[in-house]
Amino acid sequence: MNTNPIIETEELTKVYNGQVAVDHLTISIMEGEVFGFLGPNGAGKTTTLLMLLGLTEPSSGKARVLGVDPTRDPIKVKGLIGYLPENMGFYNDLNALQMLGYIAQLNSLTTDVADERIHQALVNVGLDKEIEKKIGAYSRGMRQRLGIAEMLIKDPKVVFLDEPTLGLDPDATNRMIELIESLCRERNMTVLLSSHMLHLVQKISHRVGIMIKGRMVGSGTPDTLAMEKLGVGPNKYSLEEIYMKFFQEV
Repeated sequence: MNTNPIIETEELTKVYNGQVAVDHLTISIMEGEVFGFLGPNGAGKTTTLLMLLGLTEPSSGKARVLGVDPTRDPIKVKGLIGYLPENMGFYNDLNALQMLGYIAQLNSLTTDVADERIHQALVNVGLDKEIEKKIGAYSRGMRQRLGIAEMLIKDPKVVFLDEPTLGLDPDATNRMIELIESLCRERNMTVLLSSHMLHLVQKISHRVGIMIKGRMVGSGTPDTLAMEKLGVGPNKYSLEEIYMKFFQEV
């Protein structure tokens, strides 16, 4: 992991109809880092992702992703990053090759580049043997892996994963964890991971941020947060116990 910030926010704020969804958020995420984004429903995690993607404008504050302001240049940001939303949308009557070919066309890839990236992406996510099956017959785990393959077509340096293991059985969850880890290791990707699965976040994240009621109430390694909140050394508490301590005190 390098020390160059890839994602930065400064006092980033979003207000909807008088309600503060994200409250003066300041974070810095480094190149090659997996940053776990924690918090209950309504904490502001997805709203933060949408601002970083340029899909909604902040009420105030600043953000930069790979040096680009997503508010000023949302199209450029979308071309640089990959996004796996909580619920992926696919054309169920297509197969994986057809779906990824369509995505390649949308990203203006040449035929040779598209063919190479599609093949490699399907191998990476373990769907190279399932290319003829209609997506409508895919399990949720297969759909999530296809969503990762769709991101890889763009060869992104940054990926945002919103609940990537939601609804997956334990085996599919473990496969998704291994996939995320391998992508970070082999491609030096920067990952912003939003999840309620605290054991998953603890296993693969370099640092975590805990967001409650729109505010980042804690940020750092699990060991650092345990020392800050519980006054203990490393490996004494799980991330779930640390999170609950922050949650109870807000």
